[in-house]
Amino acid sequence: MGARPVTAMNLVFFPACSLPGEVLREILAGGQNILRQAGVTLVGGHTVEDDELKYGLSVTGLVSPDRIVRNSTARPGDILILTKPLGSGIISTSIKGEMAHPDTVIEAVKWMTTLNQEAALLMSECHATAATDVTGFGLIGHACEMARGAGVTISLELSSIPLISGVTELVSDGMVPAGCYRNRDHYQQFTLASVLNGESELLPLFDPQTSGGLLITLSPDDADNFAATAANRGIFARRIGSVLTPRTHPIEIV
Repeated sequence: MGARPVTAMNLVFFPACSLPGEVLREILAGGQNILRQAGVTLVGGHTVEDDELKYGLSVTGLVSPDRIVRNSTARPGDILILTKPLGSGIISTSIKGEMAHPDTVIEAVKWMTTLNQEAALLMSECHATAATDVTGFGLIGHACEMARGAGVTISLELSSIPLISGVTELVSDGMVPAGCYRNRDHYQQFTLASVLNGESELLPLFDPQTSGGLLITLSPDDADNFAATAANRGIFARRIGSVLTPRTHPIEIV
């Protein structure tokens, strides 16, 4: 939303009876390393013994009220840009099923450990009209929130949507998380798809993402500027569609 992260607190739920303390130390060290990259100060935290391992950060940031980038202010004529490829949920499921190729795992981890910081800064520089992260509701879920919030239709170009390598094959092998199907079952009522070779073709678009990228809308000129600057700075950016005046469905896939 255009804010600058300033402070963070660790939140840890740790099964001390089944995992050694070294695991907790490595997790906390990894979190601290990412905070350093983001220029964020760790100010404390809470650790609770639990049956399942969970770790996260509660982050506080600052933004001027007149510079907040919302997810409900996209405008007809805007261009959509996505800053990370899709598929981390599918790949995580395949890891659990011992079906993931090592190269696919390496690529997925690279994307999940890449901060959105540079893309977010560039988004503000280029006067983004709206933005959201792509996380648990998948690309279509979060795009639908944007479209319904702004009273527009978002048109997604299926052939332009980037996937992490190996995702299509993993879908064919049935390595699809339950959350992906739940997203599909909920959001397909808001989606009109005019190009389909089979149901599996759309599943990556419903895939819940861990540390997904940003979905950004910009005017055509600002989108050109964003794409050119992103290429110069080594930031991944892919144009995946456009914003239309409202039609029968909030999401159209062409």
